[in-house]
Amino acid sequence: MTRITTLCLAILLLGASIASGPRAAVAQGVARPSSEEVARAAVLDRALAQTLFGLAGLPTILRQEGPVAGWQVSDLDGPVGYIASTWEIARSVGYSGRPLDVLVAVDHSGRIAGARLMRHSEPILTLGLSDEDISDFVGGFAGTDLAAPEGAGDGPDMPDIISRATVSTGVIRDSILRTARTLAIARGILPGGGIDRVGFASHSWAELMGQGAIASGTVTLSEARARLEGARVAIPEGDAPFIDLYVALADPPSIGRNILGQQQYTRAVGALAPGETVLFVASRGVYSHRGVDWRRSGVFDRITVIQGEARIAVVKPGYTRIDALAAPDAPDMKERSLFRLPGEGFDATQPFTVELTATRPAADGGELRFSLSIPYQLPGAYITEPPAGPAPLWQAQWQNKRFQVASVAAMMGALTLIMLFQETLVRRPKLWLRLRLSFLALTLFWLGWGLNGQLSVVQVVAFVQSLLSGFNWETFLIEPVIFTLWAGVALGLLFWGRGVFCGWLCPFGALQELMNAAARRLGIAQVAVPHALHERLWIIKYTLFVAILALSFYSMKHALILAEAEPFKTAISMRMLRAWPFVAFVLVLLVAGLFIERFYCRYLCPLGAALAIPAKLRIFDWLHRRPQCGRECRLCETKCTVGAIDPIGRINPNECVLCLRCQVVMNDSATCPVLKRRARKAAPAGD
Repeated sequence: MTRITTLCLAILLLGASIASGPRAAVAQGVARPSSEEVARAAVLDRALAQTLFGLAGLPTILRQEGPVAGWQVSDLDGPVGYIASTWEIARSVGYSGRPLDVLVAVDHSGRIAGARLMRHSEPILTLGLSDEDISDFVGGFAGTDLAAPEGAGDGPDMPDIISRATVSTGVIRDSILRTARTLAIARGILPGGGIDRVGFASHSWAELMGQGAIASGTVTLSEARARLEGARVAIPEGDAPFIDLYVALADPPSIGRNILGQQQYTRAVGALAPGETVLFVASRGVYSHRGVDWRRSGVFDRITVIQGEARIAVVKPGYTRIDALAAPDAPDMKERSLFRLPGEGFDATQPFTVELTATRPAADGGELRFSLSIPYQLPGAYITEPPAGPAPLWQAQWQNKRFQVASVAAMMGALTLIMLFQETLVRRPKLWLRLRLSFLALTLFWLGWGLNGQLSVVQVVAFVQSLLSGFNWETFLIEPVIFTLWAGVALGLLFWGRGVFCGWLCPFGALQELMNAAARRLGIAQVAVPHALHERLWIIKYTLFVAILALSFYSMKHALILAEAEPFKTAISMRMLRAWPFVAFVLVLLVAGLFIERFYCRYLCPLGAALAIPAKLRIFDWLHRRPQCGRECRLCETKCTVGAIDPIGRINPNECVLCLRCQVVMNDSATCPVLKRRARKAAPAGD
């Protein structure tokens, strides 16, 4: 592998360390689906719609396209609600980096009528869960009130997150609630970012202008003359208005009623179809905003409404002439008009521009023109606030697990001190041994079995997959302990290499080392693996990691099955409460570790192989060597319990677990042959 390739992979996997959790690599909202994934989006049928709404007979379903796509479901009595896909609305991506698709049904009362899991690639079988467990969890959202005062998702009727699949079920939860809320707001079931058509407050014309509820633009005669220079009939000079144009959305009563008066406002909004809005346009000056061509063509070609890429023409069927305004302080207008704007392709709550085009015949026979653009944004006071949305699950998780997070941070702080002041520690062999065994015990019992803080190669693979479909940081925050642990491990990789995790913070590694220490105390003979064979056995873990990663591009499900080569879930996450083949596999590894310390770490661990790549980027190298190491003395090589020191005395950072044993040996005057020789030379003759 070239140095460039190695560097790229290292950066990639370092990013995985920061971003991933053991059950996380989930993404939402920014996914870029392939054409195959779009084609595989869930398709609703009548039988499923009947089940989700609990109807007696088969309903009629009507597909509705648009920014919030979905289906309208109707029975013999009329519409009963709407159904949408979390993949289409929320772009929900799960642990595997692949789409999660749940169909969510919302009734007209603002409640979730039902939900059905349609597609997933989650590794739930490797967690001891079944598809039925996840489906039951999804179905438990039926009855959730999206307009609950405490916010959707915070009520007592919410199904509990499945502890062994926290991230997967957390993403499903947030996707269901977000999709249901978006669908309900888009279909008008819940108020949410729409025009306030109920509230009223008395305002003068000047007050509405000050609020931005009425926008205006003016072109004087002199400005128009300059812009239409060369016209057949020249426009006279002057400061009087060529056109003084005023625009407003008249739908909110506090705008429309104050401008038009009660009767004219009622007639204007009463004739609106669902989704339509009313645009008020008034002007004074020598130029008409209406013109006369509309009588023949039916289109007011002088006025255009622009929003984004859309240009919306105003037409005769939606036009109402206004003869007088109710606002007493309104300017004396020459023309006053109301235009209906369509519901499709126009969002009245978003900014838009009213463009007036002025034309004059040119002296040379052509046509001259210029445009007056008036930007408009409906003030927030006239837009209804949506009901409280679901609070992200990660916020509650961090609040509930603040003590656990603090304990992990404390452990990593202590480990940092050990690494920074290792020279002082390794000169005290007994203190080093007690401290190391105590830290490993804490890692196993508290971090592993207590907090379930066992990392895995699975999140590295899932992170790579999530890079292809996008990811959301909120998802990674769902597991506070794991996020904190990975953040610390990422820094450790940068400063010291993979040994920070493998040698100190891996619960399964701690279990192996503690069991081997007990075996040594009991006199169990250790097997010395010849260095040539030892090096060749490393190939297994690197090959296993590459195989898992490569297989994930073909089938994430099969990749996760192959990742069962990791015993972490069985031994740590599930505390051996698993089917006997998994338990037997763990026992074989642990028994092998009694004779060869950290047997699994040395030859089989794909996570260790993955972390060895970014270890190439470490900044510090504080493990000391002497010129005599590997030449005159090979004691450290024999003392290294993971075989990380080669016959010429070099420490291989890809294999070193930073146990500091070699540093203890080097600084022990009673053990290190070099120090013994120096002591003999320094001793007075005859001693």
